[in-house]
Amino acid sequence: MATVAPTAPVTDIPTPAAPVAISNSVLYVGDLDRDVAEAQLFELFTQIGPVQSVRVCRDAVTRRSLGYAYVNYNGALDPQAAARALEALNFTPLNGKPIRIMWSLRDPSSRKSGLGNIFIKNLDKSIDNKALHDTFSAFGRILSCKVGTDANGNSKGYGFVHFETEESAQLSISKVNGMMIEDKVVYVGPFQSRDDRPATKELFSNVYIKNLPNEDTNEDLAKLVGEFGEVTSAVIMKDDKGVSKCFGFVNFKDPESAAKCVETLQGKEHKSKVLYAGRAQKKSERQAEQKAKLDEKRQERIAKYQGMNLYVKNLADDVDDEALGVEFSAHGTITSARVMKDGEKGKSKGFGFVCLSSHEEAAQAVAAMHGKMLKGKPLYVALAQRKEVRKVQLEQQAAQRMMARPQGPMPPGGMGYGGPMPFMAAGPGGMAQQRPGAPGVGYFPTPYPAGGPRNMSGPRNGGPGRQGPGMGYPQQGGYGAPAGYGTMVMPGPGRGRGGPGGPGRGQGRQGNYAGPEQGVPQGFQGRAGRGQGRGGPTPARGMSRGPAAVAAPGAVPPPPPVPLVAPVDPGSQPLNTAMLAAAAPEQQKTMIGERLFPLITKLQPELAGKITGMLLEMDNQELLILLESNEALAEKVDEAIKVLKEHNAIPQGIVV
Repeated sequence: MATVAPTAPVTDIPTPAAPVAISNSVLYVGDLDRDVAEAQLFELFTQIGPVQSVRVCRDAVTRRSLGYAYVNYNGALDPQAAARALEALNFTPLNGKPIRIMWSLRDPSSRKSGLGNIFIKNLDKSIDNKALHDTFSAFGRILSCKVGTDANGNSKGYGFVHFETEESAQLSISKVNGMMIEDKVVYVGPFQSRDDRPATKELFSNVYIKNLPNEDTNEDLAKLVGEFGEVTSAVIMKDDKGVSKCFGFVNFKDPESAAKCVETLQGKEHKSKVLYAGRAQKKSERQAEQKAKLDEKRQERIAKYQGMNLYVKNLADDVDDEALGVEFSAHGTITSARVMKDGEKGKSKGFGFVCLSSHEEAAQAVAAMHGKMLKGKPLYVALAQRKEVRKVQLEQQAAQRMMARPQGPMPPGGMGYGGPMPFMAAGPGGMAQQRPGAPGVGYFPTPYPAGGPRNMSGPRNGGPGRQGPGMGYPQQGGYGAPAGYGTMVMPGPGRGRGGPGGPGRGQGRQGNYAGPEQGVPQGFQGRAGRGQGRGGPTPARGMSRGPAAVAAPGAVPPPPPVPLVAPVDPGSQPLNTAMLAAAAPEQQKTMIGERLFPLITKLQPELAGKITGMLLEMDNQELLILLESNEALAEKVDEAIKVLKEHNAIPQGIVV
């Protein structure tokens, strides 16, 4: 514990009043390691009393810990549990890092007012939070105590103590200010926010001077600045050949002389050259200052042209700045038009920016030019956004999808929108209909499992037929195949369960067998009905089973078999703007998804469902561009993978 060595005897330190009971039982726990979870805090704080709840505060997007938490004790069972935890567990190491506990104050005015808050500086590096707390606890009840540290946890030599009352703070200032703590004289005073602190004049003794004549020497420089005060050194910088670089450094003995030199020489003409004089800075300081100035100018430019700068992509390779400006000139005054190009090869990157003179012109240009064909390619036009803004939007969309995703096992169709085909029950006229409440068809098919597509046509190899007349369901071309890939098993007469010669208990099915010569793919061929009773011979495919297939007298004859046609994959047909506009709004995303999913499967087969769902949040016109441009699609897929990695949304075992 830190020891206070006063230069004069410390007297009249009153005994601190007994702690006043706090009505709530909520504790604030700060300085937490990023990996500390609720379970660790619960285990630690339940040693003191009954814990009602523990919550670690996390970032809304990344869900990473913010480094603090709240612990709520059950005050009805043990009213003093929170107070005991504050005394016993404060500064306890957790994951190798001491935690800081204080009462949770719902009213922020007590913290922001600054009453009872003191600032201590010139602390020894060995003093930590606990040592500072023990040193100042003699003057009153402490609400919060903290030593400033760097990224490595090393003390910065200053700290803060927040007392419950202003009287305790004033008493500590009067007794400890100017005294020795660990062989160092400390300063203790009232805490002041940055805005309330008085502006201090910057003190320096080293001066940077440039635009010096080539013929000037170190002696000439020392003579030039000698009138301002005592000079300890004056050097002109030279290159390897000994030629002057026309700038140098002068170090004065006192800061007042340096300030006078800068004030006098700045902008002064010397041997037909205008001098520059200023405080000597490190390279990192100059770079930070220049960056701040550039950022300020950039922000001013962004604010000035906000809502007037357009982002245009899907440009043809031969479109240059002039052609881009001419194309948009019909919608307003063009202040700038630029096509972004590869720095090395000078080849167009396929996108650019157009800035107009007003918000109205920009809005008109977006409405008129978005989707317009330019040299055989549809343009994508939207208001320009900064990269940081787009990244935040993508993260928010990913977080919303993750929160909306149902909790539980994934459907057998795989991740994303893939899934099995719905159950189809017979409707009027024998037509198969989707059963109400049955799971619907997903947006896209999922890849076939090992071994190729599974035939789901029903009983096989002599098994009894189980459906009545007119009952049928689609044959799936694969696990989770899209609509249109299966062939219907048509109704037909047949015998149910029964021995040879005896009446069956129901009618089976008769399928129409379409061989490859009829143009039906091998994976989608129908199956013959299995109507024979158990133990009977198995007829060839496409044939009913012997006399059992003859209809009973007076029975309604079945409808004639309908010839099967080869199914058409909707994803194989090209999609254009006209086809999309003719479809219903709720079907447009499905049409795009059926064509987008196979393309993404070629790039990322294991994450195709997730990535397709993310990309479908984009505008339909932009999605059409992705269907036509493999490069644009690959770029969007890479961007989606980065978002999934940042949110740890990639399942284990998948390598991207």
